[in-house]
Amino acid sequence: MDHAQELFAKQLIGVIETSAGFLELFKDSINRLNVYPVPDGDTGSNLSLTFQSMLNEIDALDRESMDIGSCVQAISKGALMGARGNSGVIFSQIVRGFAEGVKRASDSGESFICGVAWGLDLGSKLADEAVLKPVEGTILTVARRAAGTTETGSFDERPLEWVHQLRQSAVEALLDTPRLLPILAEANVVDAGGAGFVLFIEAIVKIVDPDYQELEMPWLGVSGAAGNEMIGAIAEQGSQYGDVTDLKYEVMFLLEATDAAIDGFREVWAGIGDSIVVVGQDGLWNCHIHTDDVGASIEAGVEAGRPRNIRVTDLSEQVREERWVVAAHGSGAPNPLGVSAEGSATAVIAVANGEGIGRIFRSMGVNRIVLGGQSMNPSTADLVSALDEVEADQVIILPNNPNVIPVAQLAAELSSRHVVVIPTRSVIEGFAALMEFDPAAEVSENVETMVGSVARVVAGEVTRAVRSSKWAAGRISRGDYMGIGKEGILSVEPSLLEASRKLLEILIFPKAEIVTVIEGEGSSQAVTRELSEWIASKWPHIEIELHHGGQPLYPYLFGVE
Repeated sequence: MDHAQELFAKQLIGVIETSAGFLELFKDSINRLNVYPVPDGDTGSNLSLTFQSMLNEIDALDRESMDIGSCVQAISKGALMGARGNSGVIFSQIVRGFAEGVKRASDSGESFICGVAWGLDLGSKLADEAVLKPVEGTILTVARRAAGTTETGSFDERPLEWVHQLRQSAVEALLDTPRLLPILAEANVVDAGGAGFVLFIEAIVKIVDPDYQELEMPWLGVSGAAGNEMIGAIAEQGSQYGDVTDLKYEVMFLLEATDAAIDGFREVWAGIGDSIVVVGQDGLWNCHIHTDDVGASIEAGVEAGRPRNIRVTDLSEQVREERWVVAAHGSGAPNPLGVSAEGSATAVIAVANGEGIGRIFRSMGVNRIVLGGQSMNPSTADLVSALDEVEADQVIILPNNPNVIPVAQLAAELSSRHVVVIPTRSVIEGFAALMEFDPAAEVSENVETMVGSVARVVAGEVTRAVRSSKWAAGRISRGDYMGIGKEGILSVEPSLLEASRKLLEILIFPKAEIVTVIEGEGSSQAVTRELSEWIASKWPHIEIELHHGGQPLYPYLFGVE
């Protein structure tokens, strides 16, 4: 391999590894920048997992013989398949363009700095194209203004000076986000995605500048000696921050594969998790791993053979799949997260987080359930794997969360099947869509009726504020209960019962006939009973449907039809 290409590949990998390290270290700080006071994983967690997916793809290659082409391909694939949430999808395009720019510079004999300049420009354009309605004051703005530094041309003449100018431009753009987006100014924070992008630029500076000095980042609550010490630790340890620790998921499946394929499969799994058990004979293997990357674990099985009976358990939340089964059907019941064996013209894949929600979706005809939701967005690979498992050539995806919609659309584009994403923004909307689902009908017929059903339902949810904030009617204190509808926050009260009542008073319209109540973690029988009695007395004509969903973070989900 050409020495120059080898150097480019090492520098490019260094940027990805260092970015992954920064994002893993500061993901909680980035999460705290989210201006909406709901308790979700969101930007920091999503970006960290997206970059971890890139590292997994790189680690699957032979670094000794890796050329710049295979390196770029691995990074682009990892970014695409590992993208989680809006921020992950946008960043996947930025990194894809960045890697392509570096490759272009390598192929044309230019410097790595030149590749950085070309790549940031291309990445910014790809990210802008990926968003239907770009909003100023977000990561898109920060990336675009940083990319504008390439117009100076000094990256050819004074490369290190230009790199520091690039960092300064990114920081200035980040600090300007509150001026462009009033909600950031009200919360006195900068854009979370933009903060993640600045860490990406910081990784570039670290890789190219031999006299690298750490950036103070007061917007993350880290500055001075403490910030320097933390970033310095990454500089010393490098890619160790990409290693898997405190593993979140248990993945198990049966794998139909040849003996020859199993050795490579074991090697891939060794790089992405621990507690690995692969046992079997005569072409059938029982596989178990603890990992942070469910998608990569399953994808390794797909590359080795044919995985089936896939089970995913969220270890950190103690969402035990076996508990779902026993509670619903007793021992020996079918796996609610597996693939339904029922044949149909159109299949449905639904994203769900909660033991009861998974059972309800399955009872309504869903063929494949993907774990995820507000607290943990599934990756592109998770949804692509689900698409590969269903038998029907026509598939409908119900994301059931606004942050999952772009990932679902990306998975649909990557599939060879006819896939349509119905952009359901909540579990309630997913239920409404399934009320009109006909597995024997063509996908076009189903989409028309299911979309119409979604339009007729009014959804709301109650959660607890994880930080103090503001809303249209005043202050939100940490610990307050918030009633949230499509328009945003609609009620704020210290009491779960009162926040729920005020939300329902807004949601229930004159011709409403049914109110669906889904209990989650934090609900109580007493509050549920009081709500039910209150609805029955105030609107005696309304039918109340009560379900136990078990969803984390949201004690109640409401639907009005």
